[in-house]
Amino acid sequence: MSLIEKIKKGNFSFEDAVKLYDLELFELGEIANEIREKKFGKKTYFNINRHINPSNICKDVCKFCAFSAHRKNPNPYTLSIEECVEIAKNAYNKGAKEVHIVSAHNPHVGYEYYMNIVKEIKKELPDIHVKAFTAAEVNFLSELSNKSYEEVLDDMIEAGVDSMPGGGAEIFDEEIRNKICKGKVSSENYLKIHELWHKRGKKSNATMLFGHIENRSHRIDHMLRLKKLQEKTNGFNAFIPLVYQRKNNYLNVKDFLTGVEILKTIAISRILLENIPNIKAYWVTTTLNLSLVAQSYGANDIDGTIEKESINSAAGAASRNGLKLDELVHLIKDSGYIPVERDSLYNELKVY
Repeated sequence: MSLIEKIKKGNFSFEDAVKLYDLELFELGEIANEIREKKFGKKTYFNINRHINPSNICKDVCKFCAFSAHRKNPNPYTLSIEECVEIAKNAYNKGAKEVHIVSAHNPHVGYEYYMNIVKEIKKELPDIHVKAFTAAEVNFLSELSNKSYEEVLDDMIEAGVDSMPGGGAEIFDEEIRNKICKGKVSSENYLKIHELWHKRGKKSNATMLFGHIENRSHRIDHMLRLKKLQEKTNGFNAFIPLVYQRKNNYLNVKDFLTGVEILKTIAISRILLENIPNIKAYWVTTTLNLSLVAQSYGANDIDGTIEKESINSAAGAASRNGLKLDELVHLIKDSGYIPVERDSLYNELKVY
């Protein structure tokens, strides 16, 4: 049986999955695109969203991070709850359907600060979808408050969190994780937190940070751990392979990923993760042009307008001021795809 037949039948080993990287890019693209088109045709999804990053003061020192306040970013800030609400209201008035709230792990503001941001936004804007707090933040909030994961997640739901972002996954291989983000949520607990969230009937995304000191087999291991959890819970909406950003951090990576390697990784994720509905080529880390090309290599989502982005732009991504809606729509159309505005749970709102 050929490698592709094995993969298609789901009758493959870990070694088989790693061998996918040995295939030609166009062959991988063809297989991934076939899966993509069967699911979505020529539709490319995006949403109108606003990122809010309440603070960059962090107790953790992740070597790949350029966002948290440290020697390479000596500009600490913490937004007030009122400022966060104001940002959300302004975005909502411009058409945003989602606020995406991800913060550093600031030990000085207290547990209630995080919950109250969501409560106050929901009080003012009951219709807006709040996607908030990664599994890494849940782990931090659990340690900060001496509450169990279950209690933190229940508090999040009570505050008004609708879905969870996928950040904090980085790479699951424990040895690599220890080198790049020691002290952050463990791989096991990342997956456990998402499982508990899914058990509450809620959806989340999952990410993978690649292109730093990991290798191909670490990426495959990461995808297969997510695949296994998805088989159990069916709670992941999307998988988002995040390309490592090179500036202002402590990893000192010398060899950066080629466009071919990025596209291969996106295509392989589509092939291996057939049980996770959406594959997002996140334009912030992949670059806009490559994200559009990736729509032919298995991706069916490009993320959204964002409006303002602080985390990846601190490391060199060209995303600080987001994208205009008409610009995003034209770019998708020019790439031969049908732009579809979605909500945060992938319900279609408008086909352009």
